Amino acid sequence: MDSTGFHYSRFSRHLHWGMAALFTWMFITTAVRVLLPDSALYDVLWPTHRPLGALLMLLVAVRLVWALVERSGRPPSVSLAASLGHKALYALMVAVPVLALLRQYGSGRAFSPFGIPLMPGFEGEAIEWMTAAGSNFHGLLGWTLLVMALGHAGMAIWHRHAGDEDVLARMVPRLGR
Repeated sequence: MDSTGFHYSRFSRHLHWGMAALFTWMFITTAVRVLLPDSALYDVLWPTHRPLGALLMLLVAVRLVWALVERSGRPPSVSLAASLGHKALYALMVAVPVLALLRQYGSGRAFSPFGIPLMPGFEGEAIEWMTAAGSNFHGLLGWTLLVMALGHAGMAIWHRHAGDEDVLARMVPRLGR
């Protein structure tokens, strides 16, 4: 356990690391789309972006509900900056997929991740404000989420090596000193 004697529950840790792996995959697929758009790698990876994004959105909802359910048993934030950083990460984890869904719906295209029909398509003109909002902000906020997630990981490592409270041990109890 960390120096305060608290760590996150096993379910919270599984959600955290599972989502971290999926977010990593999402950023890899996006990087391939940007850097290698006409490649075999793109053809293999990019089709996974939307369905895994839908799965991530579901996991974000589960994680938010779980955070509220176990609020009293969660370790306290080490500072106001850490608390605000976590809130910003959660806000981005909600906003990024919502903007993608907004763009998808506004375009009139159906959305059926893993063959599950979530959103029907429609005939006619696209809904410009929806597609514009999604197009203008989904990517921008997605890259912002990447930078914040890297900062989040960096700060956990920094706290561990600076001799501060070992917040990394909260998510990886085996690392406890």
